[in-house]
Amino acid sequence: MITVKDKNGNVYDKYLNGLLYMLARILSSAVIGIDAYIVEVEVDISRGLPSFATVGLPEGAVRESKERVKAAIKNSGYHFPSDRITVNLAPADIKKEGSAFDLPMALGILAATGLVEKTGFSDYLFLGELSLDGRVRPVKGVLPIAIAAKNEGLSGIFLPLENAPEAGVVKGINIYPVDTLSQVVEAVIGISGIRPFNVDINMLFTRPELEADFTDVRGQENAKRAMEISAAGGHNLIMIGPPGSGKTMLARRLATILPNLTFDESLETSKIYSIMGLMPQGCGLITTRPFRAPHHTVSDAGLIGGGQNPRPGEVSIAHNGVLFLDELPEFRKNVLEVLRQPMEDRYVTISRANSTVTYPANFMLVAAMNPCPCGYLGDPKRECTCSLVQIQRYRSKISGPLMDRIDIHLEVPSVPYKDLSAIHDGASSEEILERVMKARAIQNRRLHRTKIHTNADMNGRHIKQFCKIDEESGFLLEKAMEKFGLSARAHARILKIARTIADLEEDSEVTAHHVAEAIQYRTLDRRVLR
Repeated sequence: MITVKDKNGNVYDKYLNGLLYMLARILSSAVIGIDAYIVEVEVDISRGLPSFATVGLPEGAVRESKERVKAAIKNSGYHFPSDRITVNLAPADIKKEGSAFDLPMALGILAATGLVEKTGFSDYLFLGELSLDGRVRPVKGVLPIAIAAKNEGLSGIFLPLENAPEAGVVKGINIYPVDTLSQVVEAVIGISGIRPFNVDINMLFTRPELEADFTDVRGQENAKRAMEISAAGGHNLIMIGPPGSGKTMLARRLATILPNLTFDESLETSKIYSIMGLMPQGCGLITTRPFRAPHHTVSDAGLIGGGQNPRPGEVSIAHNGVLFLDELPEFRKNVLEVLRQPMEDRYVTISRANSTVTYPANFMLVAAMNPCPCGYLGDPKRECTCSLVQIQRYRSKISGPLMDRIDIHLEVPSVPYKDLSAIHDGASSEEILERVMKARAIQNRRLHRTKIHTNADMNGRHIKQFCKIDEESGFLLEKAMEKFGLSARAHARILKIARTIADLEEDSEVTAHHVAEAIQYRTLDRRVLR
């Protein structure tokens, strides 16, 4: 038995059996919500029967890591101690999941046996999954982990090569990409060096070439106008029309007329993609606005987020982008109803017995539906075959409160042959985007002292301040409220849409014709859906 002392003055009793065993401490990290925290991986090797115990609330892949770590160490040519190994993941009162602790565990075991000098990497963070032959595999959540490491003042991060692009966008901390466990060990003990990975962020924000364009859409000029207003103000939109009228085609081109993400928006969106493992290979940041189109069989947890260990849903993956729900009435009613809260609050809070996490969910909802089950109600060329009961049952799947939260209601009729065969193309996405950008710039100047950026996010105080209307406009709005029975929420949305229309026309005041156009986008929920 011998007594050893670490650099902090702590004294440990260990024994000598060919190797000097000591307590090792390696820094790693884990994610809660979209933010990361530092995890201390403490490895203790003591005399006793061969065993490998992991404590600190490990789950799933963390509990299984001992087999991967053992094989990786042996197959990398290092000695694996045949003694009692205890690994503690601190703080021990938070559940740990994922395979990112494999690398720090292996390094901790090698440090505890004296192969690696412990004092050489106390300011570095390690993460990565180990394969049985010692290769380092990519893991999830690297971007928020890199941000947390920088905020903690650490010198650098050793991580899988495939994860380097997303960690490299965080400036002020060195990123060391590695392929194998032996490469990490050799770098730590000074046998070889690893060049830090760098990313040119400016190159990431070049707008990609459009694969779809509004010039592909024949006719539907009213629908294109509504899409432009929706993009300019960040407004939710629903399209109602028969099959083949172009609803899905229009929705999928909405992203082409939305401004590029700002750096802050890109960072926040990329953190969500990082923790979900959705970051495209070789891509450091998500720079184009997300477009998510979940199938109508999605569950409420899949749409909003949840699970035993809460994960983001589609509304969060679509953060700062577009959430497209095609065939809206085909979604289960309970799934649609849970959309109401994130549409208002712009975030989702998921509570479980052991944790509560909050995910951002600031998305534009774009929905499409047929007017009836067969799709031809009101179509002048096709006869509707649905009974009144079928139509009512179909429409009742969408509640009034949900419709109130959708700003623009748009009829999309069938396209006549003369529009389909027309030689002249309509406005391109580039032309519409230019107008949208001008309107967004006006909004940014107006709202620069607030925490919001678009007209759709304005609350009652903002509407009162920025959406003042004259007597003529007030009289017109009052008549519309009485005729269509619109709610107070619909009243607020009309004013916000009118403000966006005025911004597109670069008018400082909201006038009667702006309000009149805005009203026509709020009548469908009363005239068609009830």
